[in-house]
Order: sequence, then C-alpha cells, then structure tokens
Amino acid sequence: MSYRQQRNYGCRIHDHVTYHQMKTIVLENELVRIGILLDKGTEIFEFLYKPNDTDIMWLSANGVQNPNEYLPTSPDGTSVFLDYYSGGWQEVFPNGGPPSTSLGASFGQHGEVTNMPWEYTIVEDTQDKVTVEFTVRTKKTPFILRKRLSLTSGRCALTIEETVENLSAVEIPVMWGQHIVFGHPFLNKNSYIEIAEAVDVIPHDTPICSIGRRVQGNRTHRWPLAKSETGESVDLSVLPERGTPSEMLYLHNFMAGLYKVVSPDKGISVAVQWDVSVFPYLWYWQEFGATTSYPWYGRHYNIGLEPFSSMPTTGLADAVKNNTALKLGPNETRSHRMMVEINPIH
Repeated sequence: MSYRQQRNYGCRIHDHVTYHQMKTIVLENELVRIGILLDKGTEIFEFLYKPNDTDIMWLSANGVQNPNEYLPTSPDGTSVFLDYYSGGWQEVFPNGGPPSTSLGASFGQHGEVTNMPWEYTIVEDTQDKVTVEFTVRTKKTPFILRKRLSLTSGRCALTIEETVENLSAVEIPVMWGQHIVFGHPFLNKNSYIEIAEAVDVIPHDTPICSIGRRVQGNRTHRWPLAKSETGESVDLSVLPERGTPSEMLYLHNFMAGLYKVVSPDKGISVAVQWDVSVFPYLWYWQEFGATTSYPWYGRHYNIGLEPFSSMPTTGLADAVKNNTALKLGPNETRSHRMMVEINPIH
C-alpha cells in the first residue's frame, strides 16, 4: 500500500474505516462530513453539517445494518432491501420499486447495486479538494457504473459525476435513480420545499396508505397546489402534521433539475441539482407516520425527493410498458452530474 499524507484540516479522506464491519469511506472538510458504505452499494448514511451538528439524512429506526450479518427470515425480493434499509441515500439500478422482471432477469426491490460492494480509487487528495471514484459491475445485467464524489475546501457541497456503460451488444431498458431521503432532526412540520417551476405532479395510480391518500388520484396537479380527496387545496411544498396519509407522487416536466428543502428550525437549506435529461422525474415519497404496518409501524416522519429516469415505483416491467424506461443501446454510455449543497438561511 502506498503512503498517503494524512491531514486533520481542509479536505480529507478516511479510507481505513469500518462501520458495522463494512468498509466505509469518509469525506470531509471544514463544514461537512459524509459517510459512504463501500460494502453496501455506496450508501450515503451520513451527511453531517458540522456548524450545528445536523445530519440531513434520514436514519430509520432499524439503523445501519450489514447485509452479511443477518439471515432474512423471509428472503423475498422486497424484504432483502427493506430489512436492511437504514434510510439515507441509495443508488438505484436497474429496477426501481418492488421485484420485477425484464429480458428474463428477475430483480429485487430497487435493483442490483444497493447491497453490492463497490471498488474505489482515490483520484485527488489535497487540502483544497478530494475526489474518490467508485466502480461496480452488475451481476444480472451487463453494466458497469462509475461515479466520482468530490468535496472542495470551504464549501458544503458534494459533487457527483457518474456514468453507466452497457457492456453488451443489445439494447437494455433500465430504471436509474437516486434514492435520497430526509428526516429527523433536519426535517419536521416547519420544513418546506422550494421548486421554482410549476411542474406537473402525477399521483401514483393507487393509494400507498391504508387510511387513504393526501391528494386526488387519476389526475395531474400543478406544483405546489393539488386537490385533496375532498376537493380542498393542498400545498405540497409545506410539510404536514404527523399522521397525515402517506403518499407517492411523480414530479415531471422540469426545465432544470433543482429543489431545496428548507429547515427554519435548523437554520439551513439543502439544494439538490440534477440532470433532467437523464432523470426527468422527481419521485416525492411521503411517510408521516400514518403507515402502521410493515415496515414503518408508525415510527417515522420523512420524505424522499428522488431524481429518477422513469416511473412508477412498481418496477421495471411497468416502466417498460409506459415507455418511461431509460433505454441503453449496444455499448452505450450515459452520464450525469449532480450536486447537493447545504447553506445557512438568514
């Protein structure tokens, strides 16, 4: 192993770390610390804003779990993801949502890469900037994903540059997404969402909550206002009271990919920028404690705002049917760039 100078100032990388017996990469600078589970799909389980000790990532009641330390009692394609789901941010590919089948391959919840170990290479390591490249090759499908995560000194912004390459001679449909979920202590009922454009809001076909739904289905709404089941106006940009029915929405027709989640109580906002040519949809998952059955049992208050290539959250086969699946041609490479930045609000 080559020698690399270690620092306790500016930008730095910690790559000799394990967390729950999983190899972990930590990127940090003066303002932020980001924890990445290398052995679990490069899951970002920590995105800590140092000035006021606020982690913007949601941490589920189950916490971070190592897939190699637990034998599922019902190893079906959904529980293999959900039983290990800790919240945070996952890479989703090539299936979004519950188990689905495409071109003879069967996928579990949220595809292949979420629980796979990735390789890494340190590309840049100075006090002014650090960059790590992560790589994984899928098993059921012929793809390789490469993504670079970068931090620069004095700025609370994570930049991601990523490519996916089809290693085969056939066109393959996929779903590709960034499963980003925010929760306590950053998020509460005083938080709100900013989206500059009046984009389309498409409700999921059916309710995802046993007590009903927050908005009317079978119609398209216009951000931020929607109609409730009883015809009342619902401001989707405002976080509701705990116990409000869970909901799944798909935001579409962005001119540019940008949203902000603002937390007045914590005095910060989180801005997410993404490439709408690759991720034209923004999934808006809402869980406000109304789901009293598996897997939430009324314990959580969180939202997912997830850039995605396709819809709905019922798997790749349905995305192929509605023609929203991302199609990667023979030996084709697709790339995207995104950034997540935390700023104080005044």
